[in-house]
Amino acid sequence: MGLLADLFVGILAGWLAGLIRRGEGYGLLGNLVVGVLGAFAGDLAFRLIGLHAHGFLGTLATATAGAVGLLFLFGLVRGRKG
Repeated sequence: MGLLADLFVGILAGWLAGLIRRGEGYGLLGNLVVGVLGAFAGDLAFRLIGLHAHGFLGTLATATAGAVGLLFLFGLVRGRKG
C-alpha cells in the first residue's frame, strides 16, 4: 500500500483502538497518532511471529491490534491497569 493508504489505515485503527479500550487513551487526536504508530508496531510484531497481513481487512486488523497494544502499554506506564 502507499503511504497515504497506510496513514488512513493507521488513523482508522487508532479510532477503533480507542473504542475497544473504551475511551482510554489520549483523546481522538492522540488515539489517531497512536493508531499510526500502532500500525507499524503491529506489522512488525506480526511479522516477527510469522504472520503477514493481506488486503485491507488484514492490514486493519494488524494495525488495530498494534494500536490496542500500544494503548495498553501506555496505560501501564501512566499507572493504569488492564
